[in-house]
Amino acid sequence: MLALFDPEKHYSERNLDRIGELVATYMEAGIPAETILREGLLKGMGFIAEKFKLGEVFLPDIWIASRAVKRGMKILAPKLIRSSLGKKGKIVIGTVEGDIHDIGKNLVIVMLEGAGFEVKDLGVNVPAGRFLSAVQESKPHILGLSAMLSTTMRNMKEVIKSVEKERYLNNLKVIVGGALVHQEFARSIEADAYACDCVEALEKCLDIRKQQIGAHLESILESLFSG
Repeated sequence: MLALFDPEKHYSERNLDRIGELVATYMEAGIPAETILREGLLKGMGFIAEKFKLGEVFLPDIWIASRAVKRGMKILAPKLIRSSLGKKGKIVIGTVEGDIHDIGKNLVIVMLEGAGFEVKDLGVNVPAGRFLSAVQESKPHILGLSAMLSTTMRNMKEVIKSVEKERYLNNLKVIVGGALVHQEFARSIEADAYACDCVEALEKCLDIRKQQIGAHLESILESLFSG
């Protein structure tokens, strides 16, 4: 892993400027932006996410880490845009109605954008109707729903029902996550995927896109050779 982060200090506030300096130094040394992103920023974020899962760091550390990643991404962005990474797919994401928590959602966005996804963030306290409008307008491949509270988790089901037509017609997939969300709950509301943290969210979204692309290619082949 490139030395973009100092795990011993858990991304302390004073290290934020250092992240930008290191990214700039690596770029001047000729290291590709994609390598800095994957081997430095994303692996560093994955490290702190694992620490969070183990209870060794807490939400303030996650928030500081996400700020550090965003700072590095601002420097890398021009190079990444010109690179051949391309966009891996479109995602609409938001925190459901009644819930104003966004730290986890924002970390997921950092991971997704860093990996090449085009992400439309609807913010927090988003009603089902607004999710539906965004899906109809943006035509994403994936819809991401976040909720931190047991009282707001059930609003995910309402959103999923509202986009039922888009799921059927456009192969839209829904992924859910949040502090109290779990696999059984995701199944009960008929979500397509569940992620326990930002690292798994990226992995699940990549898997979904592979399946969608495979299904699309299969349908093209069927149309070519049918009849």
